[in-house]
Amino acid sequence: MNNIKHTDTSLSEVHETIDTTKKKIGWRKIFSFLGPAYLVSVGYMDPGNWATDLAGGSKFGYSLVWVLLMSNLMALLLQGLSARLGIVRRRDLAQANREAYPKLVNYALWILAEIAIAATDLAEVLGMAIGLQLLTGLPLIWGVSLTVLDTFLLLYLQRLGMRKMEAFIIALVAVVAISFLIEILLAKPVLAEVAKGFIPTFPSEEALYIAIGIIGATVMPHNLYLHSALVQTRKIDRTDDGIRQALKFNRIDSTIALNIAFLVNAAILILAATVFFKTGNSNVAEIKEAHRLLPGFLGNTAPILFAVALIAAGQSSTVTGTLAGQIIMEGYLSLRINPILRRLITRLLAIIPALIVIAIYGENNVDALLVLSQVILSLQLGFAIIPLIHFTSDKKTMGIFVIKPITKIAAWLIASVLIFLNLKMLVNEASGVFAGDNVLAKIALLLIGVIFLVLLVYIILQPLITKNKEKLSIQMHPGVNTLQNLAIPTFAKIAVALDYTANDERLLAYAIGQGKEKSTYLLLHIVESASAKLLGKDSDDFETVKDREQMELYVRQLKERGYDAEGKIGFRNRVKEIARIVNEHNADMLVIGAHGHTGLKDFIYGETVNAVRHELKIPVLVVNL
Repeated sequence: MNNIKHTDTSLSEVHETIDTTKKKIGWRKIFSFLGPAYLVSVGYMDPGNWATDLAGGSKFGYSLVWVLLMSNLMALLLQGLSARLGIVRRRDLAQANREAYPKLVNYALWILAEIAIAATDLAEVLGMAIGLQLLTGLPLIWGVSLTVLDTFLLLYLQRLGMRKMEAFIIALVAVVAISFLIEILLAKPVLAEVAKGFIPTFPSEEALYIAIGIIGATVMPHNLYLHSALVQTRKIDRTDDGIRQALKFNRIDSTIALNIAFLVNAAILILAATVFFKTGNSNVAEIKEAHRLLPGFLGNTAPILFAVALIAAGQSSTVTGTLAGQIIMEGYLSLRINPILRRLITRLLAIIPALIVIAIYGENNVDALLVLSQVILSLQLGFAIIPLIHFTSDKKTMGIFVIKPITKIAAWLIASVLIFLNLKMLVNEASGVFAGDNVLAKIALLLIGVIFLVLLVYIILQPLITKNKEKLSIQMHPGVNTLQNLAIPTFAKIAVALDYTANDERLLAYAIGQGKEKSTYLLLHIVESASAKLLGKDSDDFETVKDREQMELYVRQLKERGYDAEGKIGFRNRVKEIARIVNEHNADMLVIGAHGHTGLKDFIYGETVNAVRHELKIPVLVVNL
């Protein structure tokens, strides 16, 4: 197999953190690989899929169960390709795109992927908010607002590690699965009639339209990015046998996880068919309507389970959606930002449209937003599937693990079907615009359509257009050459921010370590008492007096040891005062301590180090205390 040179890693915080090489053959070995597909599977049972399953079951009974099965088989093949790309090449789909396509094309693909992530998050936000409303009666606008709090949940899960995150997601998937299992037992469907649903048939043209919706909503583009990165959390033996074994165990993982997702979707459809279709309620296509009617048929337990399952599905999807967002941003742009900031941005992009629609049009128009989210996802699907097939079909980079011709034919057939069905749905949705009199809307829509079509044709034909696949279109480390002139700096005045604790001695030692014989040490401390905040330099309270005395003691002790030192006291705002004193006294380096606050504590206590660093243009030495 060809050796591929990697310039970066996917999800670097958890990359190869689970070592599978130490496990011997057996159940422990298999279990070490299980996990990534469960995170992927939640995308196949997220709230966006519920409406199509409910509509299919309530209108056409069990006759569309076979469509769910076919969708599941499609998903199994495509997720298998995604996992193969990650295992063999150790690249996620975004990274592979970055290395294969020109910069302009990559930026276009990145923007489309980011829009798809926001659309996915929109469906999850609405699903969780609806679930909270159904369970507690909380108004939808408050439920949508509260979903921003799961940002902290994700931050906490990331700190626990990959295995704990996988366990959390599996627990939520189990909640969804068990809830619907109980509801199916309460509904008591006739199994012989359910079995007939596996025979392909379309009762009417409307059934065909709903089938298109089911298939189109099944394969989520962000899942293809996600799976190719998650498999890299496993450290594997990089021999041919080791890679072959990893592919086999990940196939088992995907088969189990995606079949659970299939059973959940099938349970929703079967529940709707048994409870609504059989009783003549064939127009139940909305989640809230289904919840309202359930008590009359299955008692008061069923709607509670339904709402709990909806919340669990939405919550699990938000975690995986954020990971996918991180993969896409880092893969396409090699841009790493604070995970909690990334989560807040993504969540606000989903919350703001939802809040606007609810505030202006009321809660009854929320389902239109769910439909819109699925339409937006449809736009991105082809731009994820086609590159994936190209990459896994490339013998030059995949070596002996290139997909077989029969798999390639099946993959292209599935891609063609999915792209056609999604384009058909988009044309149906856009037909309303062209039926109207708004000329600008028609021109804008036509222009967007042409751009999308050109981009789609390009990525289909790209392997024929260029053969230079190893050239990086977006360089990881552009302009880096050999080391030539290393100018060693000298620091004439080194500022040291002290907090009057046992850490001060360590900070001063690091500062002296950076200085030379004639360096001056500027000691500074910020008084933050109530009096100091109010009166500033005119403060004369007990704390201010003692702080001045302590500063004089430090300066005197350093001078006794032969160091040139001076001390300064600041007041009120810690960050601004540190920056002011440093700049006014022309210090050319600052030494400051970091107390190791993480997560919530950074919000409570503030991140002094980062804030100060952004205020200064000189080197800042951060000492972990």
